Amino acid sequence: MLVAADKFKGSLTAVQVAERVTAGLRHVVPDLRVETLPVADGGDGTVAAAVAAGFERREVRVTGPLGEPVTAAYALRDGTAVVEMAEASGLQLLPEGVFAPLTSTTYGSGELLRAALDAGARSIVFGVGGSATTDGGAGMLAALGARFLDADGKPVGPGGGGLRNLAIADLSGLDARFSDVELVLASDVDNPLTGPKGAPAVYGPQKGASPDDVAELDAALGHFASVLADAIGPRATELAASPGAGAAGGIGYGALVALGAGFRPGIEVMLDVLGFGPALDRATLVITGEGSLDEQTLHGKAPAGVAAAARAAGIEVVAVCGRLVLQPEALGRAGIRRAYPLTDLEPDTAKCIAEAGPLLERQAANIARDFLS
Repeated sequence: MLVAADKFKGSLTAVQVAERVTAGLRHVVPDLRVETLPVADGGDGTVAAAVAAGFERREVRVTGPLGEPVTAAYALRDGTAVVEMAEASGLQLLPEGVFAPLTSTTYGSGELLRAALDAGARSIVFGVGGSATTDGGAGMLAALGARFLDADGKPVGPGGGGLRNLAIADLSGLDARFSDVELVLASDVDNPLTGPKGAPAVYGPQKGASPDDVAELDAALGHFASVLADAIGPRATELAASPGAGAAGGIGYGALVALGAGFRPGIEVMLDVLGFGPALDRATLVITGEGSLDEQTLHGKAPAGVAAAARAAGIEVVAVCGRLVLQPEALGRAGIRRAYPLTDLEPDTAKCIAEAGPLLERQAANIARDFLS
């Protein structure tokens, strides 16, 4: 039995989900051998999943999205670092009800990457998602030695809003170590940088951006790409339209255009890094899941990635979730035999969130009765 589930956002971490599922299974089959592998898709929770898989947790003080110091963590094992931009530049770092769509910065994400390099990382998985920012990765690149100047030769202001004043992009001072490091941009987002499917239009509103802010940020990021094209050539324009450029407020673009990153779906990368393949070889049934199984799940989220890999290996998959929106046919196409939502046990959503742990144990016991007895 392999439990490979993501977090239930707002209720349980991926580690807690694995613990509760294991407890529920053993209520019915006390001596059941259960292997747990908490997973993530590159967004928030990615470092925690790596630590649960045996990576060492490292902490460092960096610049938060509002410019204030925050403590951020990355994970390291055998020269491979897992860096989660949300640790330094994530929405969860903002005070409740406070947004800064035009000025929030990814500077701290650059500091976090530099810390991983300083620790000897030769390969970096850069998980991007859950950002508070829409600056195209300019802050990150500035922390790594790039200079972004206005017409007077002064540094532009922080955030995407500051990029409207950009006149000169100087990448000559970028940390040279990136030329010798494999940097993988891990994300479940394949949006381009700008346009109707770009970072500001699709994700700006959830970061507090008004329609006017979205228009300003879209124009600023387009200008950013244009100035970078003047500095390094047409590749800067081409990469702005590539999958992943719009990830995490455009930090994907910064990593692709200036750090030599390669883009891969986040769950694929994380399954490789976490050792999912060998664990799958030992499994006869896989339990995956996340807080909400919905249409988004089918587009690169952790349960879909787990199910696809298990199906390819001929292993049956069931899922646990807080709520289930997908129809059985959609679950089947994704490789999931059956889903067990907590709302089947407790229809009240607020109670479901508050009592997620005990409810999850009960559903895991139901899985054991249905599939193991």
